[in-house]
Amino acid sequence: MRKALLVFVSAVVAATGAPAAVAVPHGSVVDPPTRNYGCWDRWGDKHLSPAMKSEDPMCWQAYRENANAMWDWNGLYREDVGGKHREAIPDGQLCSGGRTHDGRYAALDLVGEWRAAYRNNLFTMNAYDSARHGADYYHVYITEQGFDPLSESLGWDDLELVKKVGSKPPAENTRFTVDAGERSGRHIVYTIWQASHMDQSYYLCSDVVFTGAK
Repeated sequence: MRKALLVFVSAVVAATGAPAAVAVPHGSVVDPPTRNYGCWDRWGDKHLSPAMKSEDPMCWQAYRENANAMWDWNGLYREDVGGKHREAIPDGQLCSGGRTHDGRYAALDLVGEWRAAYRNNLFTMNAYDSARHGADYYHVYITEQGFDPLSESLGWDDLELVKKVGSKPPAENTRFTVDAGERSGRHIVYTIWQASHMDQSYYLCSDVVFTGAK
């Protein structure tokens, strides 16, 4: 499926008049899906459907705020951060990478009932790297137990670093196991992917409901 993503997007643009400003592909976390990848995956070929408003209201507002955030789901990054992620990304703007690309991804910061993926507490993450940038590292954070993504804006102090993955060579898919510990219920998994081809940092929010099972 992943190899056909650009072909699919091009077909959607041609067939539906969707925004044509699709950047050269980079990558993202596709499992568990990030907010904008999930919206694109579920609604990309039916983004004008009125059903989205009731079935997936967070995607509905995101498409209307800036549909290019979904078409360019694999371009949510900042450059030249120098590893100073906390300094670069303010509280309340973690899911948009600090409103990167002139605020294109701002709608991803909105608090609400984003569609969440159900996962066991020991789960496999898949980082899709279509440009084969490779990685200097991946840092995976998960919200602390007690944080409520339905009513609270995400800040750095709400997160616990649960996984560090070192250098990875260029590959279309990079998979690794993450342990959510004793968490249960709804959480945000926050991934920082530091690409290795240049100082390019990706900031990625995935909504997950942990079952408690391993």
